[in-house]
Amino acid sequence: MKPIGGTDTRLDVTGYAVTDPWGIDSPTLLYYPDRIRKNIDRAAGMAGGAGRLWPHVKTHKLAEVVAMQQAAGITRFKCATVAEAEMLGSCGASDILLAYPLVGPAIPRFLRLMQVYPESSWWAIGDSGGALASLDEQALGSGLCPNVLIDVNMGMNRTGVPLCGMEAFYRTQAARCGLAVRGFHCYDGHIRQSDPALRNAAADPAAGAVAAARARLLADGYPCDTVVMGGTPTFPCHAGRDGVFLSPGTLFIHDYGQLSRYGDLLFEPAAAILTRVISIPGDGLFTLDLGHKAIAADPEGVRGLIVSLPDAIPLSHSEEHWVFRVGEGGFPAPRVGDVHYVLPSHICPTAALYADTLAVRDGRVSGLWKVSARDRKITI
Repeated sequence: MKPIGGTDTRLDVTGYAVTDPWGIDSPTLLYYPDRIRKNIDRAAGMAGGAGRLWPHVKTHKLAEVVAMQQAAGITRFKCATVAEAEMLGSCGASDILLAYPLVGPAIPRFLRLMQVYPESSWWAIGDSGGALASLDEQALGSGLCPNVLIDVNMGMNRTGVPLCGMEAFYRTQAARCGLAVRGFHCYDGHIRQSDPALRNAAADPAAGAVAAARARLLADGYPCDTVVMGGTPTFPCHAGRDGVFLSPGTLFIHDYGQLSRYGDLLFEPAAAILTRVISIPGDGLFTLDLGHKAIAADPEGVRGLIVSLPDAIPLSHSEEHWVFRVGEGGFPAPRVGDVHYVLPSHICPTAALYADTLAVRDGRVSGLWKVSARDRKITI
């Protein structure tokens, strides 16, 4: 195996192949429901129960995976787009958090979702007084009252109110008549140390500051009953904290990048791309029909693992072609037409490249899953 970042990762690569792949066009994204189910069960066990999970759906964008999570007892979900939120509403999710700042037309679209799916509880985040004022005004005009979590900058410097100002901002926004400010949204995606002890140490200070601010707000009579914290890498860091929901996303599908970096996250990659050798352009070279229109062009470096050719060395990657040199592992040279399976290093943007995927059980295709929330708009 060719690990990422020097991690000595041992991967069971059995079970990814389709028994009869010849009728499947390539490249095609495959999902493995049995592996997904194992990942769901493991996450629930690590969390201390499915009720603590508030998972992100941005990785898969699939109603079928949401249904599997609901069957395991997960009722709350997080998303990044209005389309993903609409998909969750159609699935009957009890609580839907659109964890992306609402600005411009996204505000009336979000409020329309509340009207179309009144059985769900709807949550927004905010870090801007101006944006929340607009949401407040339009919610009042619609007769709606969305739940709001104050978005906290945990150190990633992407969105969120700085830690030093989160409590004062919370007190100000809690006075709005059209919004139910209920707690904090805390994503610390910048914490990516491979060593779990270092990851814990990096996550603790900001999480501690949030807990202290929350305690003061509760003592002063402010409602602050909901804190949604973490992502896949910091999921185990926050699992031992009382009173917080845990918000992993990628780990339910998992990918080669996560597997190689985080030895403590014992989840199985549950997606692979079926690809074919389309050319042998030179001695020791072979080309797959897996350009970066079919597998994510990030991260830099290794973008995926060919499970049957783990020592193959990537040379160039373009829109429709991925060229490799045969490594020194002693395996036979690939032939034109050979079918292979690649575990992507980053499944989230890879999944967004496909309008539909195939579900595979016991080596056979068991269904066609439409990636219903792939587009920016479904109907609303």
